This record gives sequence, structure tokens and C-alpha cells, in this order.
Amino acid sequence: MGGFSPASAAQRCAVGIHTSPSSPVSRSRSRRQQQPAPPVRRRRLAAPLAVSRRSLLVPRAVAASTDRASPEVRTLPPPPSARKRLDGLLTSLPFLSCRAQAVGRFNLESNSELQVTVNAAPQGAIAEINFEATNTSGSLVLHWGALRPDRGEWLLPSRRPDGTTTFKNQALRTPFVKSGDNSTLRVEIDDPAVQAIEFLLFDEARNKWFKNNGQNFLIQLPTSRNQGQGASGATVVPEDLVQIQSYLRWERNGKQSYTSDQEKVEYEAARAELTDELNRGVPLEKLRARLTKTPESSERDAPAAKTTATKELEKRVSKHEKKKKYSVERIQRKNRDITQLLNKIKPGVTKEQVQAAPKQPTVLDLFTKSLQEGDDCDVLSRKLFKIGDKEILAIATKALGKTRVHLATNDVEPLILHWALAKKAGEWEAPPLSIAPSGSTLLDKACETSFVESELDGLQYQVVEIELDDDGYKGMPFVLRHGETWIKNNDSDFYLDFKTKVTKKAKDTGDAGKGTAKAFLERIADLEEDAQRSFMHRFNIAADLVDQARDAGLLGIVGLFVWIRFMSTRQLIWNKNYNVKPREISKAQDRFTDDLENMYKSYPQYREILRMILSAVGRGGEGDVGQRIRDEILVIQRNNDCKGGMMEEWHQKLHNNTSPDDVVICQAIIDYIKSDFDISVYWDTLNKNGINKERLLSYDRAIHSEPKFRSDQKEGLLRDLGNYMRSLKAVHSGADLESAIATCMGYKSEGEGFMVGVQINPVKGLSSGFPELLQFVLDHVEDKSAEPLLEGLLEARVELRPLLIESSERLKDLIFLDIALDSTFRTAVERSYEELNDAAPEKIMYFIGLVLENLALSTDDNEDILYCLKGWNQAMEMVKQKDDQWALYAKACLDRTRLALASKGEQYYNMMQPSAEYLGSLLNVDEWAVDIFTEEIIRGGSAATLSALLNRFDPVLRNVAHLGSWQVISPVEVTGYVVVVDKLLSVQNKSYDKPTILMAKSVKGEEEIPDGVVGVITPDMPDVLSHVSVRARNCKVLFATCFDPNTLSELQGHEGKVFSFKTTSADVTYREITESELMQSSSANAQAGEAIASLSLVKKKFLGKYAISAEDFTDEMVGAKSRNIAYLKGKVPSWVGIPTSVAIPFGTFEKVLSDDTNKEVAQNIQMLKGRLAQDDFSALGEMRKTVLDLTAPTQLVTELKEKMLSSGMPWPGDESDQRWEQAWMAIKKVWASKWNERAYFSTRKVKLDHDYLSMSVLVQEIVNADYAFVIHTTNPSSGDSSEIYAEVVKGLGETLVGAYPGRAMSFVCKKDDLDSPKVLGYPSKPIGLFIKRSIIFRSDSNGEDLEGYAGAGLYDRLVNFFHETQFTHMIKNSFSITAKECACFSVPMDEEDQVVLDYTTDALITDSGFRSSILSSIARAGHAIEELYGSPQDVEGVVKDGKIYVVQTRPQM
Repeated sequence: MGGFSPASAAQRCAVGIHTSPSSPVSRSRSRRQQQPAPPVRRRRLAAPLAVSRRSLLVPRAVAASTDRASPEVRTLPPPPSARKRLDGLLTSLPFLSCRAQAVGRFNLESNSELQVTVNAAPQGAIAEINFEATNTSGSLVLHWGALRPDRGEWLLPSRRPDGTTTFKNQALRTPFVKSGDNSTLRVEIDDPAVQAIEFLLFDEARNKWFKNNGQNFLIQLPTSRNQGQGASGATVVPEDLVQIQSYLRWERNGKQSYTSDQEKVEYEAARAELTDELNRGVPLEKLRARLTKTPESSERDAPAAKTTATKELEKRVSKHEKKKKYSVERIQRKNRDITQLLNKIKPGVTKEQVQAAPKQPTVLDLFTKSLQEGDDCDVLSRKLFKIGDKEILAIATKALGKTRVHLATNDVEPLILHWALAKKAGEWEAPPLSIAPSGSTLLDKACETSFVESELDGLQYQVVEIELDDDGYKGMPFVLRHGETWIKNNDSDFYLDFKTKVTKKAKDTGDAGKGTAKAFLERIADLEEDAQRSFMHRFNIAADLVDQARDAGLLGIVGLFVWIRFMSTRQLIWNKNYNVKPREISKAQDRFTDDLENMYKSYPQYREILRMILSAVGRGGEGDVGQRIRDEILVIQRNNDCKGGMMEEWHQKLHNNTSPDDVVICQAIIDYIKSDFDISVYWDTLNKNGINKERLLSYDRAIHSEPKFRSDQKEGLLRDLGNYMRSLKAVHSGADLESAIATCMGYKSEGEGFMVGVQINPVKGLSSGFPELLQFVLDHVEDKSAEPLLEGLLEARVELRPLLIESSERLKDLIFLDIALDSTFRTAVERSYEELNDAAPEKIMYFIGLVLENLALSTDDNEDILYCLKGWNQAMEMVKQKDDQWALYAKACLDRTRLALASKGEQYYNMMQPSAEYLGSLLNVDEWAVDIFTEEIIRGGSAATLSALLNRFDPVLRNVAHLGSWQVISPVEVTGYVVVVDKLLSVQNKSYDKPTILMAKSVKGEEEIPDGVVGVITPDMPDVLSHVSVRARNCKVLFATCFDPNTLSELQGHEGKVFSFKTTSADVTYREITESELMQSSSANAQAGEAIASLSLVKKKFLGKYAISAEDFTDEMVGAKSRNIAYLKGKVPSWVGIPTSVAIPFGTFEKVLSDDTNKEVAQNIQMLKGRLAQDDFSALGEMRKTVLDLTAPTQLVTELKEKMLSSGMPWPGDESDQRWEQAWMAIKKVWASKWNERAYFSTRKVKLDHDYLSMSVLVQEIVNADYAFVIHTTNPSSGDSSEIYAEVVKGLGETLVGAYPGRAMSFVCKKDDLDSPKVLGYPSKPIGLFIKRSIIFRSDSNGEDLEGYAGAGLYDRLVNFFHETQFTHMIKNSFSITAKECACFSVPMDEEDQVVLDYTTDALITDSGFRSSILSSIARAGHAIEELYGSPQDVEGVVKDGKIYVVQTRPQM
């Protein structure tokens, strides 16, 4: 921004200082006297962006119109003649001697003008320039610099008004001060060598520039300040030389880190050294020549062009100065509402897509299937070739000991097969006459056979079949002939390799490809061999497949990504026997990425996966950047005298087939040169990036040699290879920051000799400050302190986001820029880990917030992530406010964030891994690469970075909050054998024959404790009142959560050994013991985990009523759940509400089943019971589905309607018949839950007759809860009967008693001080359930009354057994029940709304007074019910508008 034209400046000085440009006279004089300015020129720019060599294309302060278009760019120093005229002008213009002189008035707009005055000053003193702009906005900025005769660019004075910022290190920006309708500003100049200032005005709010008749404003300073310098002997050293001298001193001193004061001392010492030289008589031009290594010449007449050495030195100095300047600088992030980043688009997979029938098979598909279905037919190899819009399929099979080759084509034109056999690559050998098909013609080295017409399912095709007599053949080369026209495979022979391994598809078990776009993946496999010829082929094939991927839905897009990912990780062949020009590769990349860009615009639900594909592919070469790869390597060899050896081998590879490996090779050469030619550094860089000697030798143009250069080649090679690396990254890297910025901001690189030139225009629509922001990022990208860089990267991504959401011009370039910013962010965070080792908690939380924001910007469905971010921001506010609960709250934020990451990881795994496994099997990808496919995707993203930060911070929080490393849920002393399992769910039905302590990596909360298990240790955090927690306490099983990963790892390492565990309410100790000690353990321990003593059930009968009201609830009619609710009515305090209830009594299900209308259902159930008796547990699911086929008897409908209406409950059928059908379906689901897996195996475990279980249905009107709670009136963890323990969730209680992830808010309250609840933990559950006014149907079995089961009976609620994501719910393959479909023990008539919770707006979290009131009321209700029953109680209830409702109670076990 600092360049200017001295010639035009001189004219402006002559006409613009003493008269007002707004007057007609002065304007006409200006037109007469003004000479045309020299043509605007630009520096030649290297492609793409080099931070140290050039800047982004940003507004510069030269002639431009006063509209919103940015000013032009000028970067060259002024020509000598112009400089002479300026020197003469600045020293000869008269200046009035008055103290304050009005320099001029300038019209800005019709009602606005600028007045400038200069206060004269004595020699060497400070000069003041005062500006006043009338009728302006409050966002006016002075964009300015100072002029000196010895400098060709703007000088940036060190004395600056408050608020001044540096723009691109080339200009200053100072805001005006608003005063009424006017804006004022004062600038002080203390450098006596400054003779003028040049400026423009910029209105930031309107993005509008103000200029002086299309030119810069120029104001001369009083000449008295500069007079007498030479005469008095005072010597002025040009500032650019002082900078260079300062830099050279810094290099000589070992590039030390200076403080700000030390920098000033060093700078002035450099000035003093140069001043001393000049005073000794050294000419200035000689001094400049020495410092800049230019030929000696007159200072005034120095040529405009600079030597290479000068440019390199200036580049080093500039970079050093910039580093110093920005060492502590940081951007000011805009205040935004975080929810503006909200994105609820989910990558949905419909059930129809998962189960979609494949497209109509082609005749070649049918032909393949007919071969594979043959007896004992093994497919040796299979290859599909494209011939125009037709295809030819070549298959080698082995059946009954015979090898056959089958060629089939859907081309119906007459074709001749011209073929041979080969025992080695490239060979053509005529086959023996004995194996040539009938009618064939033998030639010298080949055979010709006509295709035979055939038909399958009415589809026409042609075929040739050849039976071989020798297993020694390796393959079959062939071409086709149609008349006199030869048909080849893209100018090469077709070739079928007999030894290629092919995965059989037709005879798979049926599970292969499940959860994938199977047909699409098989299509990819068919085309892979053609894709291996070159990147050009692969990217063109990928472009052809884009539409097919889109038609297959999300799984098709995922399949395309998996294929491209296998390619980018070198699991697939990149090049095989095919030469291709770099520009052809980049053109194919452009075609493929253009197609992805179009899909990105039209299908927002796929954007997250499309970003991954683009990142793996690279940008490609716009403006023929790809060709520069081929051209520039020749220039490097020529300019640096390195035409042989390794450089020539690499040159041949680059010409033959460039690839992403070349980026690594180039970096390895650069590292080798920088290390003073240490060859081990070269190999270290290669090996770290997956390239070894074997890979170098595997290229079609192999690299055999190692690099070897002379010391005099070092400087030139580093310069040229650094530039070359940018060309390589521009084509091959999707995440390279410099090339991405350059492409969006625009650049130009001229050709040299035969080289092509490249010009990329800036992307339109970027905000006015965006170039500055990107420059800030580039200036700080290597800073040791990463925090300012991270802020800048995030600000850039947020600014970019609106353009990514809209269908912007050149969207692809913006996506690549966003990918590069994201990648740079992750790298910077990982670099900052050391910085965080001793950081305060506030700083670690700030970093976590930054990483969360970055993750949200890369995620399609980011609502949960954003609410996690809001939680962390609130935790930081609590720290500032010295809230002693901050660590406890932050721990909940941490737990929720971990859950969000786990959910994201599970989504990725279920979405990607099946495709990776199936396509990997089709393409023979290494098994290890397939196994870690999804893991590597996750590890390379922001989620892994965030997880590492959370792991660092967790022990800090636990220490501050005094939480320890354990949470003991069921405190029992046990001994047993350590066994490690992934999921408790996977072993819940297993029986262990010796005392076992499970190390379960996953516990959801609804599992059973397996027989023989005496302890469960897990890193998971099920609620203390979840089913598995209550069951553990009932069965006297140790159950504890361990938060220390090192402790868990240690225990898992002792698998198979015998350990003893002892607990307190807050800690666990353990030690290894001998088997003899185990045998001597207490009988209590030996009995722990065993099945409860024999129990019995009394079979209930139908007593003639289909529905009863609460006053008729007896143990013969309903279970304990219903009876307890009836008992509470009228006995609890008036401020505790009890919902109105009716019931469908015991025996009703059996009565309905016996009705004539349900005869067929009854027969099916009887048959399924027979299968269950034979341990065919798959019958359980079928049983539940069969129950749903029941028809309601008229009498049941009549009686239920009467009881509900008489109790004041709404009757669903009054709304519509459909509403009654919804209610009836809910009733049947409750009955069907009798055959839920958990309940069925529970009865078997205690040797109960499952047929004797009877189910009544409790019918209640739903209270649309604000909060739901569960109370244990004796603390279950400590056994303290003086203390109430409770858990609270937002919304309905299903998230608390069901298997929803996350923890509820927990608190304790002393019974003698119910007004002082103590919060133990804040909530981390991400989901809340809410529902409109509705009816709920609850299971109430005779199992509720069983001793030992009352606290968590056989029929607790289970609404969401897995809490699967939308994706896994639809495609997960498991014999177990799925959410709500088959395991619903409490079934609302209407679906609940799942809401992602924002706790920062929840008064229970943010308002301590409200929290204390609600928690105290909950505790009081529990205490009152315990008093009523005279024994500890397990109470469930809800809060609505501050009122407490109890929905059920039962004895606490």
C-alpha cells in the first residue's frame, strides 16, 4: 500500500498544496498542468504465494476512482528521473512562516469536506498536521505514510496517534475521532528527514475510498525543519540501510531473542555505526552498495531493477522486521453469537437407501453371475474395459481343474478378437491350435477369433470362450477389430492377468457389503485396473462416477471417499505403464473437483464428506499450473547446474507422471540442503512420510540415486526448490495454506523462456478486511506462541463461512482455503501442547474452546458441539467471577464434550468402516490399512486434537473439584479374576464359572450383571440410579467408574490374574493376590454376583374387567407401581402433585389373545414359544412383532374409554380414530415388552417360569415436564440414611432411567437441613425429551413385587437401549433390540421430541437461587414419602412450572 508515483506526486504538490482543489480555478489548473502518470506496473510474482517474496493483492494508495473498487497496486521503486524531480520540488517549494497554516480544503462529497492545517516547528522539532472532516460517519480512517527523498516507498513513522495499525507493513491506518458531525485527527512527525506525508481517506462502514481527483493527497511539511542539516554536519542515515545493518548485527550475534528495549538499543547501535562511517567520509552510495551488494552508482541514479542478492537480503530483513513487529500482536475477534455458526444438516441415510434394490443388472452382470453360480467355479481374475460407450468383460475361471477365459461384450456390432498368450509381461505368443476356438485363424504371433452372438434374459451380447491346456500362462494380451478398424485400450493393448486375486461375490455369506452402496463399490472395483494407469485416468474415472455416487445417497458418497482415501494413502497403484503430462493430470483433477463442487452446492447434507474427498484429491491446476511442474524442474536444473544424477531421474519421473510423492521428495531435498548436505536427513524426511527406497525404485521412471550438490549451489537451489514446492502443492495438496490463499487472493507468475505463465484473479465477494486477516495468518504461521495464530485462523474461517454456505463464485477455491485453514489450525494446536504444560486452567479452557469452534466449523451437524462450546465459555466466566463451582461445572462440560466426540467417532465408524472393509476386500487392500481406516480419519481431524486436550485437562479439573480418580457406585469388597471386555452388553447373558471382575470399556446403563461377576470397573459414567447401577447394589457387586486412564491401563494389563478390591464411598484400592487367598475369601464375597435365591410367581387371572380406576387398584389386579401411586393420592403434602391414573389389569392380554378375532395371532405366539423352549432366542423379536398384530375387542375399548373420561383424562378416540389406534399400539408395545431380551433372560437367571409373568398397564396423563428426577432417600453410594441422594434431568425422565448417554445433575441433602442441597455434579446429557399433552402407558408386572427386584424390577423403563445415532439406528446389524421398537416399557402415545440441550440458558444451572429452591423441593418430597412409608424409597417424579409431581415410588433396595 506504500508505493507512489513521484512524477504524479510532484504535479500534485505543485497544484494541491496552496489552493483548494474544490475551487473551479484550481481544478482547471490542475487539468492543464497535470502530466500523465507512468503506467502502473506489477512485480512479477512467483506461483503460488510466497510469503517472504510478495504480498497478497490488496488495495494500494494510488490512483483509483472514488467508488467502491479497490485502488490499484504499485510496488516498484520510482524511476531515477522522477526521484530527482521530487527531490528538487520538496526542497524548493516556499512555505509560509506562520505558526498554523491552513494548507487546503478538499471536497469529499456534496456535503462533506476535508480541511488540513500544519503547525510549523523549529528546526528538528515536532511538526503537527491537523485534519478535520465535516459531516462524516464515525468510521473514517486515515490511510497514510511519510515521504523522504532517499526512499522510494512510504516510510512508516514510529511516532503514531493512538489506535494506529499497520496495514501490510506498507502503510499506516489511523482512525479519526468523531466530534459532533465532524471527525478530527492530529498527526505528529518527529523525523526531520520526512518532507511530506501522502494519504487517502477510507470510510470503513461504507467500504469507500476518498481521493484527490483520483490521486493520493500529498501534504508538504515546513522546510525549516530540514534546513541546515548538511551545513551543520548532522547526518541522516536512510532508514532502509539502518534496518539492514540492524539485521546483519542480529545475525552476527547468533540471532538472539531480544526484548523490546534490547531491540531499540540494537537498532540505534546500527544507526550509530552507519553514521560514524558517513562522518568518516564514506559516500552514501558506497555504503548502500556494500550493504545491499549492488554495483556502486550514484544514489540518485541507481537502476530500478535490483540484483538477486539485494532482493534476498531485503526479503530476510523484511521477514525479520515483520516477525518483530507481530511478535505480540493479535487480531481483535468480532463479538458474535455462537449460534450463528449453527448447522443442523445431518448426513441422513434413509432405510430405503440402505435396503435399496440394486439397479437393473446389465447383461455383463448376468454373464458374470452365470459363471460364478457354476459348480466349483473359482474366478481367478476379472477385468472390465470401456470401449466408447460399450464395455468388454474379461474373466479367467477355474472349474473342474480346467482354466477358461471368457470375454463378453454388450457391443452387438461384429467383432474379431485378436489375441495371444503370455508367460511374461509384454509377450505375445500364438496359442496352440488345440485350444483355439472353432473357426479361429492362427497368425504368426497371435490368433483371431470371431465373437459369437448370445442372449441372457432377453439381453443381447457377444462372447468368446477359450479353454487353456497349460497353467504356465501369466495372462492374455488382446485387441479388437471391427472390419478394418482396430479397437485398443486407450492406445494400449488390453490385458487380462490370470494371477490377479478376485474376491468372490456371488457366493458370499450375504453379509458382505451390508451397510454399503454395494453395487457402486463393485463398479469401482471393476474400474480400478484402468484407474491404476495414471492419476489422469483415476480422476477422470472418478468424475464419471460422481453422478452414480450421488444417486446411491450418502453411502455412495462415502464409497467414493473410501476409494479416494485408499488412493491418497498409497494403498492403490498410482501409475502403471503410462506416461502422462502434469497438465493432463491437473485437468483431470479440475474436472473431478468441479463435479464435487457442484454437488457441494446442491447437496448440503453431504458437505462434510465432500470436504474429505477434496482434501484427499488436491486442487488441480488452474491457469496451467500443472504444466509448470514440467517446465520449472528444467529451469531449476539449468539455473543451478544440476542436470544429472538424482535430479535428472526425478525430472524424468515428473515428466512421466507427477504425484503427491513429489511434494515429499522436494521437501526431502530441501531438508537435505538445509542440513549442509546430510544425506540421513533426506532419508528421514522420506521415511517419515511413507516413502522408502523400494517405493522410489517402483516408479515407472525409478529414482536410483541420492541427491548430491556442491556448496555453491545451496542458495540457488533452496530458493528455486522453495518456489517449485509451491507449484507442486498447488496441484497435489488440498490443504496447503500458501497456495490456497494465493489462489483465492490472486497472483501472477510470468513464464521464463519456454515456461507457461499463470495468472489467477482474486475471488470476488470477500470482505474488505479479509486479505489483511490472511496476511496476519501467514505472518504468524510459524510463531512459537500459537494463540494469536489460532484466533486469526478461526476468524478467517468464520468470515469465510457465509461464502461456503452460499453458492459463491469459485466455491471450490474457497473450500480448499477453508480446508487449509483447518489443517493449519490443527497443526498449530498440536505444536502448542508444550506451551500448555504449565498453563493455568483458564488458558487450557480457552484452547479447548478454540478447538471446539474449529470442529464446529468443519461439522455438518454441529448443534451439540456448539452447546459444548457455550458451556466452556460459561465455565471461563465462572472462573472470572470466582465461582467456587466452576471446576465441577467444567467437568460436566468436559464429559459432555467427550460424549460428543465419541458419538462422532461412532457415526464415522458405522458410516465408513463397512465400505472400507468391502471395497478393501474387492481391491485387495492390506488388511491392516482396512482395519484402521476410520481410526485414521478420526485421528487426522480436530476431534483427535480436542480429545488430547481433554485428557490433559481432566486430572486438573478432578483435582480442583476434589473428585478423585474414582466414582464408587456400588461399594463392595470383592476378589476375583480380571477379565477385559469391550462392552458389558456383549457379555450380559454369559455365565462365568469363577469369581470375575470385568474391566468393561463400555457400559451404557441398561445392561444386566452376568452370572459369576463380582465386580465391574469401567471408564464409562452411567448414572448412579441407572438400571445396571441399581442391579449391582442389589446383587452386592462392586461397580465403579475409573477416570484415570493410567490406572485402567494397568488393571487391563493384569488380565487373567487374581485381584482384591476394597472401596470407600470415594476411592478404590486394589492388590494382586494368590489363588489360595481367593479360596479363603469371605463367604459374602463368594456369594456376590450369584443369582438371587429361588423365587416364585403367582399366575394372575383375568377378573372380568378390561379397565379399572385408581380406587380399584389391588394386588390381584395391578402391580406395585400402580398400587403405590393410588396409595399416595391424598396422603402426600398438597404441594406435591400425583397424576391421575387408570389401569388395564392383569390377565387382559391373555383375554384379548383368546378372542376369536386374534386366533391366528395366538397360534403364531404358541409356535414361537416352542422355538423359545428350544433356545431359539431369535423368536423373541418375532414374538414382539406378533403381539402388535392383536385386534382390540369392543368391550376393552368401551371400558377403557369410560374409566379414562370418568377420571378426568382425555379419551384419544374423541380426537380421531387414528389417535385411538396410536393409543392401542402403545398398549400392545407394553404387552410385547414381556418378551424383551433383558426381561426374558432375567427370569431365566432366577429360574422363574416366564409364562407366569403377568402384565398390567398403568395409564397416566403425561406431565409435560421441565425437569424429571429420581430420588433415593438413603444415599446409595455411602449407605448414609441421614442423606437423600437425587438426580435431575431436563425434560422427561426417560433420559434418566433409560440408557441415554451422559450424567444427570446429582445432589445430596441432609434430612435435618433440607434447605441446603449440595450439588455433586452438573449435567452432561446432551439430549432432552419433550412432549406435548399426551397419554403414557407404563408396564406394571407382577415381577415388580419380587423380593430383591423392587428397586429395579424386571420391567424398568427402557426407551432407548442403544441410543443409536440416526445412522446406526437404521443400519446397525445386531440380534439385540433396537430403540423403542421392541423394548419400550413406558410407551407414550406420541413421539417425544429430542432436543439438543443448551445448559447455558437453563436457570437450574445459571441461577443459584432457583437451583436451590427446586433441589430443596425435590428433597422435601422424597423425605415426605419416606416418612409416609416408614422405609427408604426410590421415587420418580417431574417438575413443571416449579411444582413437584411424583409419578411412582417403590421401596429402595
